[in-house]
Amino acid sequence: MTEVRFLRADGSLDRTVEAPPGTNLLDLAQLHDQPLEGACEGQMACSTCHVIVAADDFARLPRASEEEDDLLDLAPGVARTSRLACQVAVPDCGLTVRLPTTTHDWRRS
Repeated sequence: MTEVRFLRADGSLDRTVEAPPGTNLLDLAQLHDQPLEGACEGQMACSTCHVIVAADDFARLPRASEEEDDLLDLAPGVARTSRLACQVAVPDCGLTVRLPTTTHDWRRS
């Protein structure tokens, strides 16, 4: 098991969870009540699961595909270390992600 830390948009810790390496980050986030909509259900057709990965962790992740980069161009609040949670497998070394300030989960409206 590896530790995943979910930070609020302001950088404060929301929660820390344990997950097996390889777990899809969007699935894990939704399982633990994080406000990531994932409107396309992980089909990489939207950017509603946009997260900002801690710089150290970002460097250890595989590079984003060109398609993911193109979708991130459409996401509000993109940072240098932004990723789509649906495209991130939890690494065995742990992961810290922050929600962007513009996150809105329409499932909760």
